[in-house]
Amino acid sequence: MSVFEWPVRIYYEDTDAGGVVYYANYLRFLERARTEWLRAAGFGQDALMREAGILFAVRRVEIDYLLPARFDEELRVEARIAQVSKVSMTFAQRIVRGADTVLCTATVKVVCLDRDEFRPKAIPQDIRKKIENAQH
Repeated sequence: MSVFEWPVRIYYEDTDAGGVVYYANYLRFLERARTEWLRAAGFGQDALMREAGILFAVRRVEIDYLLPARFDEELRVEARIAQVSKVSMTFAQRIVRGADTVLCTATVKVVCLDRDEFRPKAIPQDIRKKIENAQH
């Protein structure tokens, strides 16, 4: 599971007055892919909160918009783990049209938080091992 892919279709509600995807909506697409990546790795976010007492929250985003996406296009959102630390994961992500037209790239750092205190907390060892294994 080195690169995870999630399909997205662009709806009218995703676009601005010029018919292109509004810039902030790219963040929503990236978020969905990370959520589905976690699910595919065996970690539903609701179960993480309930059973492990943790949640993941975005700490930092760096995004480059290269080309516009337009109404009704089918895109592919990619997510892969670039780095794992004791309390965080950094995702390298891309949004791609067709076989290889990259529309945007992003680096997203998420931090593990205690569910109740919203303070940084170490990623539980069993979860961290599965995440590290998903890197390769």
